[in-house]
Amino acid sequence: MLDVETLHPSLLAPIDVAVWRGLAASQPAFTNPLLGPDFAQAVGKVREDARVAVVRQDGEAVGFLAYHRRPGGLARPIGSPLSDYHGLVSRPEAGLKIGDVLRAADVRLFRYTGLLDPNGVFAAAPTAERAAYVIDLRETDVERYLEAVRADSPKKIKNYRRLDNKLDREVGPVRLVAGDISRESFNLLIDWKREQLIRTGGHDYLRADWTRELMADLFQTREGAMRGLMIGLYAGDTLVAGHFGVRQGQTYHPWIASTNPEHAAWSPGQIFFLRAIAAMPEMGLTRYDLGPGHDHYKRAYALNTISIGEGGATAAGLGGRMAMSVENVWSLAGARGEGAVGRLRRRMDAIASTELTMGGRVREFVEAVASRTQRRSGELSEA
Repeated sequence: MLDVETLHPSLLAPIDVAVWRGLAASQPAFTNPLLGPDFAQAVGKVREDARVAVVRQDGEAVGFLAYHRRPGGLARPIGSPLSDYHGLVSRPEAGLKIGDVLRAADVRLFRYTGLLDPNGVFAAAPTAERAAYVIDLRETDVERYLEAVRADSPKKIKNYRRLDNKLDREVGPVRLVAGDISRESFNLLIDWKREQLIRTGGHDYLRADWTRELMADLFQTREGAMRGLMIGLYAGDTLVAGHFGVRQGQTYHPWIASTNPEHAAWSPGQIFFLRAIAAMPEMGLTRYDLGPGHDHYKRAYALNTISIGEGGATAAGLGGRMAMSVENVWSLAGARGEGAVGRLRRRMDAIASTELTMGGRVREFVEAVASRTQRRSGELSEA
């Protein structure tokens, strides 16, 4: 019988933190910062509903599942929707099954969108596969990697290099600042991202107090296993593009990618990517993990992909079977596809993950419907 202890991340014992770090470091699939105890503890500082299920066998910790405990026995990945990757970090030989873990943790349903499951813990859960994009220099050098990028898109890359030179001439010397600590630049990246989300009808996950507080805390973290990292692209003294996210070891996972709208003509986001890849060795990075989505621009630079899962796992027993019946209805309607139902379900999940009150969820859903209606009206008028 499984022994599962459920607690807030701040209450984790130092020995369990050390075991968790060791398990994550020992398996390549779990090396992303979002899968370790430091991310769970950072989220725990801004979310009271953060939980970690510590799975023990014979008194020894063998697995860790970090999540948010929501009403009705529902669980969402820790930090969702910022948690592009999640899963149950465990020993391969432990033979864990997610249904048993959820039942022991008193969770009916764990809904996921970026599952990594190298040990087959979620094997019985219905899962749809999607791609996540990674810039990986672990088995090549940066010059060869950039040459492969140019070979895949020669005309585009030639044009971006032309724009790089043009930006340098017309605005100011172009330079990349790795480990940028300018609070003004950080605030600009957040503002530009929010403006972009509003303009394109995306869910403004940065409206919530906890997401902004989490990012601000990590931006100010200069030491430790995991910390925030901002990379800025400047033309003269003007910030024109940048990324912000979390770094652990040689892996970087950006959350925010935004550009100065006043310099859109120079495509600063594309210039940024080429310069950031070239600077990876200097930054001590071998893995620049871009996550899923936005395939149109990530694919050109991330020559490696990994498969992640989207779906829902239920607890063993009656409660889990009842939750699964609801999940099956959504699946039959196409919730795990790329069509309208799939997009709606992902948008609803993002809203429910970010907004912690019913009023906030209703407001965001109404705004999402209004935005979608406005976009469709614009598309029809242009047709």
